[in-house]
Amino acid sequence: MAEENSQKFFDNTYYAVGGIKMGKKLRDIKSKIDLNKIYSMEEAITLVKENSFAKFDETVDIAINLGVDPRKSDQMVRGTVVLPYGTGKKVKILVFAKGEKEREAIEAGADYVGAEEIAEKIQKGWIEFDKAVATPDLMGLVGRLGKILGPRGLMPNPKLGTVTFDVAKAIAEIKAGKIEYRVEKKGIVHLPAGKISFAEKNLVENVLAVLKSVIKAKPATSKGKYIKKIVVSSTMGPGFKIDVARLKPM
Repeated sequence: MAEENSQKFFDNTYYAVGGIKMGKKLRDIKSKIDLNKIYSMEEAITLVKENSFAKFDETVDIAINLGVDPRKSDQMVRGTVVLPYGTGKKVKILVFAKGEKEREAIEAGADYVGAEEIAEKIQKGWIEFDKAVATPDLMGLVGRLGKILGPRGLMPNPKLGTVTFDVAKAIAEIKAGKIEYRVEKKGIVHLPAGKISFAEKNLVENVLAVLKSVIKAKPATSKGKYIKKIVVSSTMGPGFKIDVARLKPM
């Protein structure tokens, strides 16, 4: 479903997210703007804010179409990025830890901390957290939850900094706006870049941080044009294309 939603960033007959056919407000917006036009980063962010119409604080999303083939293991694009101004969302963090590391996690502000008792709750269907961190000595326990946590993107991973004895640092990074990304099967990386209520300059900085990270994660085997298309939108609003050629070298 997530991959389908990302693809619809590039389809002007649907909302940017959600797969819902256009409502009257979105049709009205699209009748007044040229969705085929390519904008500078700043122009695109301005238009996203100006054309947001939902009654809630919408998420600003960025979708990046990459010139890679995710079916090939050596062209997988995956990483993490800390958004300078955060995501605007309160993240509930679960830490698998014992003893001294359990105390550290609690002091660092983890929402849930534990080991066997937490694992048992998860096996019974409890998934009331957004990110999970684990100390390496407990990965044997956490590994048994792979079929539950894996499909939800909640499995701790040493490459993403969520399997570590430095739990305080991991928690601080997540709270500061650290998010994970992974290219989807159609070659799209889809990430939140903040909230519509953010100042334009802050959204621009967040988007630039995402782009720098994705560019840094370019596989050595990727040939030709790497960044093919970039679209930004709000949760319920239309998507605006960013002129890749006008982006400064990163």
